[in-house]
Amino acid sequence: MSTDPLAPLAALPGVTEAADAAREALGKAHRHRANLRGWPVTAAEASLRAARASSVLDGGALRLDEDSASDPVFAGALRVTQELEGGETNLIGVWRRAPLQALARLHMLAAADLVDADALGRPRLDPEVSQRLDLVTQLVTGGSRAPAPILAAVAHGELLALAPFGSADGVVARAVSRLVSIATGLDPHGLGVPEVYWMRRPSDYREAAAGFAAGTEQGLREWILLSCRAMGEGAREALSIADAKK
Repeated sequence: MSTDPLAPLAALPGVTEAADAAREALGKAHRHRANLRGWPVTAAEASLRAARASSVLDGGALRLDEDSASDPVFAGALRVTQELEGGETNLIGVWRRAPLQALARLHMLAAADLVDADALGRPRLDPEVSQRLDLVTQLVTGGSRAPAPILAAVAHGELLALAPFGSADGVVARAVSRLVSIATGLDPHGLGVPEVYWMRRPSDYREAAAGFAAGTEQGLREWILLSCRAMGEGAREALSIADAKK
């Protein structure tokens, strides 16, 4: 019998509890009265907030104003979140059957204003990058039975560590975390906004990402715990959006 490569992560101290808490928080957001039927409206607001926060982490403008559309980082992040907005989009289906194609699509959207067209959607020509991309996408699209918050954290951390495209890698990594959350049913309508939590704690975010990249047990644990905490806080952001829409 084959062993699940991600099973040891769920066994790390506090990880399963953190994953359960993230799932419960997101479930509560989805059960909010405003989200039972009105989720397309709140999902659109979540998408905008996610794009802003993700772009800030990659050097985009801190404030949204009439000039934001000309900010290439924000424009790319917004295209990405809008592609995923509301949950069951075409990209989710592509992710489930051909995740590398979905990943290429995300980069094309995120980096369209940052690099030449012939560089869009093309990972670096490095055998290690190709191998690790294959492995992580297989694991998070059915190759592991780890809880969804762990899958989202692993995909996010691995893409940050690999920086496979050399441009817009952070925006793409955070988009993949969102995509995994949607595709697994953890956050089916994409109502959570964990990106805001990460944006408000950039030093913690980058330190934890470096720990994940180092591959130590403590580094992996801290990254997953931070990711789960962000999902919980992102769910609270979703509740605030829903409260405002009632």
